[in-house]
Amino acid sequence: MPNLTVTQIAQLCGASLEGSPDVDISGPAPLEEARPGQVTFLGDLRYRDALDRTRASAVVLAPDMKCDRKDLVLLRCEQPSEAFTKIVQEFAPQVPPVEKGVHPTSVVHDSVELDESVAIGPFCNVGAGVEMEPGVVLVSHVSVGAGARIGKNTVLFPQVTLYPFVQVGNTCRLHSGVVIGADGFGFHPTQDGWQKIPQVGSVIIEDDVEIGANSTVDCARFGNTVIGCGTKMDNMVHVAHNSQVGEASLLLAQCGVAGSTQLGRGVILAGQSGVGGHLKLGAGVRVGAGSKVLKSVDAGQDVFGAPAGPKQETLRALAFLPRLRAELRRLKDRLKVLEDNS
Repeated sequence: MPNLTVTQIAQLCGASLEGSPDVDISGPAPLEEARPGQVTFLGDLRYRDALDRTRASAVVLAPDMKCDRKDLVLLRCEQPSEAFTKIVQEFAPQVPPVEKGVHPTSVVHDSVELDESVAIGPFCNVGAGVEMEPGVVLVSHVSVGAGARIGKNTVLFPQVTLYPFVQVGNTCRLHSGVVIGADGFGFHPTQDGWQKIPQVGSVIIEDDVEIGANSTVDCARFGNTVIGCGTKMDNMVHVAHNSQVGEASLLLAQCGVAGSTQLGRGVILAGQSGVGGHLKLGAGVRVGAGSKVLKSVDAGQDVFGAPAGPKQETLRALAFLPRLRAELRRLKDRLKVLEDNS
C-alpha cells in the first residue's frame, strides 16, 4: 500500500485537518507504539496522557479534545474510533479471495446445486441436500453436513464444521474451528453408568451473526437452539442445547450459556462469565466478567459476582470486605485479652 497524505486521510474519514496538509503517512499504529510517519487515534479520555508522548505524525481525535502539540497533525471528527477503522481498512493488506467454483480437492455431493457465485476452497466436504445461497464462501477444510442450509454472502473460515440440518443465515461469518450442531450434553444416570439422551433437534443461526474461533453451539434435544440476528460471539464461547440468544447480543471470550436458557435482546455476557440452565435474562442485561448467574435476571439489570447479584450492591459489599476483616481481627484480639484475663 503506497503512502497517503494527511489530506487524503482526512477526506477518507471525513475529518477536518489542523496542521500541514502534505505530511505523508505510511500506516496506522496505537498511540504508544506509533512512530514518525504513522497515524494514530485517541478515542478514550483514559489514554489522554499517551497523546503527549506519542511519536506519531498525525492523530485522529474528537473536535473538543485539547492538544497543544505543534508537531502533530490533528484530524478532528465526531467519531474518532469509527474514522480510524476506515483508515486501518485502507492500509490493510488485501487477502486474495477464494476463487469462485469448487476447488479440485473438495467433495460436493451430486445433489447440491451451486450458484456460480459460490466459492469453495481446498479440502472442503459438502453433504447431500445442502443448500447454499449466492455468494457463500467456504475458505478451506470446511465440513457441511447433509441437509444444512447456508444463506447469502456467508463466509465459513478454515476448519468450520456444520452438522447435518443446521441453518446459517445471510451475511454471517464463522471463524476457524467453529462447530455448529454438535450433540447437546445430556445423560441419564443408570446403574450401569451414564446413558446418553438423544439430541435430535438442530441449530438456527440467524442473519448477520459473527462467531469467533473455536466457539460451539450445540443442537437442541428437540426443536432448535437459536442465535438471534446481529449477535456477535467472541472466541471460545459455548452455547448449550435449546438455548435462545436474543438479537444483537454480545457474548465475550470464554463465556458459557447452559441448556434451555433464554437471553433477551441486547444481552452482554462479559469474558469468562457463565449463565446457569433454564434461566431467563431480560433484554439489555449485562453480566460482568467472571460472574456466575444462578437465577433469572430482569430486563435492563447489570449483575456481577459469583453468585451474581446487582452490580452496585456487589461492588459495595466487596469494598466493605477489607473493613469487615479488620473489624473481625480487632474483635478476636479483644476476645483473646478477655479470655486471658479470666
